[in-house]
Amino acid sequence: MTGRRRPTLDDVAYAVGVSRATVSNAYNRPDQLSARLREEVLRTAKRLGYTGPNPIARSLATKRTGAVAFMLDTGLSAAFSDPALSITLDAFTATVDPDGHALLLLPGGDNGGPRAERVLAAQADLAVAYSLADGAPALRAVRQRRLPLVVIDQPIVPGAARVSTNDRAGAVAAARHLIELGHRKVGILSAQCLSAPRGGPLSVEDAGRSLFRVNRERLGGYLDTLRAAGLAPDDVSIWEVSALSREYATAGAIGLLDRPSPPTALLCMSDELALAAIIAAKRRGLSVPDDLSIVGFDDTPVAQWADPPLTTVRQDLARKGKLAGELALRLLAGHRAPPPATLDVELIVRGSTTSAH
Repeated sequence: MTGRRRPTLDDVAYAVGVSRATVSNAYNRPDQLSARLREEVLRTAKRLGYTGPNPIARSLATKRTGAVAFMLDTGLSAAFSDPALSITLDAFTATVDPDGHALLLLPGGDNGGPRAERVLAAQADLAVAYSLADGAPALRAVRQRRLPLVVIDQPIVPGAARVSTNDRAGAVAAARHLIELGHRKVGILSAQCLSAPRGGPLSVEDAGRSLFRVNRERLGGYLDTLRAAGLAPDDVSIWEVSALSREYATAGAIGLLDRPSPPTALLCMSDELALAAIIAAKRRGLSVPDDLSIVGFDDTPVAQWADPPLTTVRQDLARKGKLAGELALRLLAGHRAPPPATLDVELIVRGSTTSAH
């Protein structure tokens, strides 16, 4: 015995006495119908058991899915614990939501971005690269599919729309602050560089070869400022944190503090790294800032509630997400990518830094 045939759009059109286009408009373009006619179409569809246009068939017909593929540089677990990403993503989605676009999160892996096959299989009209590594395979997949691309922070991709932060200026301000406080033993706690092997002490040369442009910009700002103050690059200890987690970051900060000539100040490439450094200092019996000054980067909400409140470089994460959303809508509408936008930064001095003793 065969099952009952599922009602179709044609069945609804016949029952109401209208064209197929009218029924389609009732679902997809309601502004094209009077309220009374649309109500009659939907009421008849419900009576017949018709649930609406098949989304897969509709996307095949229109070649549009209504979705945005948001490509991350790390796994979902680590991403959801990153407040800087949360703020940026919230502002991005608030901007694209009113236009009815869905968001497809593609987690990253060992290559600083999602696997290429994930991108090739993603049903999306546009891709967003959130802080991906240079040469990430996901970017080649985007080019292969000829998807419009919006880049948030990194990397630089010719032809893509991009919004980023003046990372070098922020790093210069952070390092200058410590120099003005009299610090001459400075360590750098770096985000992952995709070095080999991953994690642990890094030479200046290896850190400068990071596959992440933001790391290179911040490192350059730190080192140029310290060098101008008379510190030799080899006198600056650098430690790469191999994964975005409080556990790995704390271990990295302890690695810097346990060196034969420990730093009196740490420059951290994110607030999360800086908060881990505060934990590490307390585990080593050090007082922040009396024994160790710490500077972060981002100024996420937790920075002002830290113990002590964190001196950090403020970037406007919400504005960055909003601008990225506006760029996405612009590209989806068929417009060309505008010139890259770079947002300013500001050093916010709080209780985690003080004069060197």
